[in-house]
Amino acid sequence: MTEQMSFPLKGAQAVHDTAAQPYDGRWHVLEASGQPVPDGEPALAGVSVALRFGYLVLRAPGMLRLDIPLDVVEDDPGVLETLKLAGETVCVADEGAWAAEWFSQVLGRPVRLVKRCEPAA
Repeated sequence: MTEQMSFPLKGAQAVHDTAAQPYDGRWHVLEASGQPVPDGEPALAGVSVALRFGYLVLRAPGMLRLDIPLDVVEDDPGVLETLKLAGETVCVADEGAWAAEWFSQVLGRPVRLVKRCEPAA
């Protein structure tokens, strides 16, 4: 059987697990301007990703682990917004201040983490 590779967090390391396939392309790191972090960002490429016990588990050199719940139904319209990702208009949910600070420390500039409201196709 061929090993399945998925990229739940755009620009970070792959997950070698078929259970990750529904989450492929679901999370994105955005610049302060609201644009996605450019492809090939070295600090983001150094982030390891795993799925464990209902969480997206993120690790980066010099950082504590960050766990993001996989399947939260966003019912607070205050965290939802519409933006363009890869030329497609999508609904995203902001993952909050903790995730934004974690990724800002990793990348060395203000960024934030969002997830698509629905799994990427």
